Amino acid sequence: MSYLEKHEAYSSYVDILRKVDISKASSSKVSQLLSARGNFTVFAPNNAAIQKYLEDLVEEELIAEPSWDAFTSEHKRDSIYKVIVYNSIIDGGDEANAYFYTTEFPNDKDEFILATLNDKKLSVKKPENQPDSIYINEDCPVSVKERDILAINGIIHQLEKVISPKDITAASYIQQCLDEQKEGFLVCFRAIQACGLLDTLSKVRDERYEELYQTGKIPDLVGMMNEGFAEGNTAYAPKHRLYGFTIFAEPDDFWRSQGLEPTDPDLLRKLTQWILDNHQYSDDDVFTTDENYENENNLLYQWITYHILPMRIPKGKLVFHINEYGFNLSRPEVYSIPVYEFYTTMGKRRLFKLIESRASNGVYINRFPTTDNGRRGTGEEIGCDADKVGSRVDTESSLAILSDMINCNVYPISAPISYNDDVRDNLQRNRIRFDGMSLFPEAMNNDIRLKKATEERYKHVYIPNTARTYNYFENMQQNDAMNFVYYNAWNDDWCNLHRDEMKAVGRFEVMFKLPPVPRRGTYEVRYKVLANGNRGVAQVYFGSDPENLPVAGIPLDLTMDCRNELDAKRVGWEDDDPVDDDYNAEIDKRMRNNGFMKGPQSINSNDGTERGKNDRENIRHIFVRQTLDPNETYYIKLKSVLDAEKKEFYMDFIEYCAKEIYDNPESPEDIW
Repeated sequence: MSYLEKHEAYSSYVDILRKVDISKASSSKVSQLLSARGNFTVFAPNNAAIQKYLEDLVEEELIAEPSWDAFTSEHKRDSIYKVIVYNSIIDGGDEANAYFYTTEFPNDKDEFILATLNDKKLSVKKPENQPDSIYINEDCPVSVKERDILAINGIIHQLEKVISPKDITAASYIQQCLDEQKEGFLVCFRAIQACGLLDTLSKVRDERYEELYQTGKIPDLVGMMNEGFAEGNTAYAPKHRLYGFTIFAEPDDFWRSQGLEPTDPDLLRKLTQWILDNHQYSDDDVFTTDENYENENNLLYQWITYHILPMRIPKGKLVFHINEYGFNLSRPEVYSIPVYEFYTTMGKRRLFKLIESRASNGVYINRFPTTDNGRRGTGEEIGCDADKVGSRVDTESSLAILSDMINCNVYPISAPISYNDDVRDNLQRNRIRFDGMSLFPEAMNNDIRLKKATEERYKHVYIPNTARTYNYFENMQQNDAMNFVYYNAWNDDWCNLHRDEMKAVGRFEVMFKLPPVPRRGTYEVRYKVLANGNRGVAQVYFGSDPENLPVAGIPLDLTMDCRNELDAKRVGWEDDDPVDDDYNAEIDKRMRNNGFMKGPQSINSNDGTERGKNDRENIRHIFVRQTLDPNETYYIKLKSVLDAEKKEFYMDFIEYCAKEIYDNPESPEDIW
């Protein structure tokens, strides 16, 4: 604050800082906050920027002349003060040096990992061939000369334009594009509008949760975990429950190549015909082709909703490169084996795969490569048939819409996508491994999942309990006798998929809604455990009726740790022989006969060294082997069989594996 006060160029900004309260709960001013200890990143608009902002308000006819005295409403003026201040400051919390030099800014079109005082994230634009040019939120230039100004409690970057808030919703943005006939994704946007999806895309946040949190009815969880954690450990409840969406869209230029003009009054009928002519559906689908596009059985509705995920995914989180085999966090730009994520789309529940590898040169939708997946293989992609390449997500395109909307990102794609027969067949021929956190759109929408920060607030996140107050994760139901916490594990060396994990502590009874299977068939459902003595024992229930789930096998012993020789004998575990793969196959077969599998080869330590398959803590439990139907919604419930308040339920990932994979005599299931 003292630096800003000493420099006349910021006098207007300083005056505003002295007038704005830190929060509704505090009468202290932001100027006092910036005078205290901390780690602040301040994007300080100079006097010229603030004057230009006032002139813009005159053009918008909000005030008569470019002066703060021109406001007829003090409330409106004070609201604009807050807009300017809250959007210009990132509070890095208690972490040492948790502020951002320009060299630490996100990549082009990415967002800062921390939000502003306005609880919104700023994005960065770095134009090509302009190495010194940096813009905040697309159009606010960072001064070339007055940047990276180090202060005792943070860093200052001068802005030459006031940061305006990102308040426009996906629905508003799409409607504006339609009204102005703005090219880019007009075909996609017209289909979204016709299918009645704009109301859904207008959702920003859950106001009920907002009220509960602000009034203290959803407190943080203090002293939350088992005997292995220090008393007083706190898991922090999310500040908001935001909604979000990601749209993967064929650009208008593609549609012109197909003979469809984006502004054609008869576009929707012609688009429906194109979907039919190009067989962009499955023969198993039941659909209508009339003009009642808002009907979820309508072909156009089914087609466009497969393009939309119910979560806003930043480009750095389309997939997660963290601890896969061959990857090293010290060289994050060098990829290795394919990493992928499965999500469930909007509309009728269908599987959607995102994947990236060293060979793919970007993230793809529904790509099914050939990998070097033998016992002595590298795990890397070694080829991909032309009909399995999928559609590339172009995160660098000028068409990508990543910061214009508060609740949505739009990515252009290289080829049309649909849930057709080929996609479903390829999905069934692949083991489907989904991270537990992929089940919950709220985790992505609220920046909970794998946040790149070590501050305690982000390491341990309390997921409010259904029975007590509020159901934060829509796809999870839990009882009253447990607490549920997500562990970010960003700096921890845990041998989990993406390192992170979820835990419930207490006499838990927790149920999850699972993704759909791609085809009707016989599947194994597997549950991976990183075992230790802190875990509990759970009875597993599995089925399609959440009110009456049948028991699935014997209780799941989460404490079964094959570092213990007695447990190893029960499971059938032996360490792999360094040379005899035939014997290693026999070990795997013995374990499968007992209902177990080793962990996958694909998960390693943070430094890229091998760990997953040879880690005696890592065990996959096979608890279901039955016929599953893609039109059914399946649930898994785990209920503690122990009368213990401090024993854990643990969750990392779940697998669907079709019989054609696990029981294939010609090509046994790989170890990856």
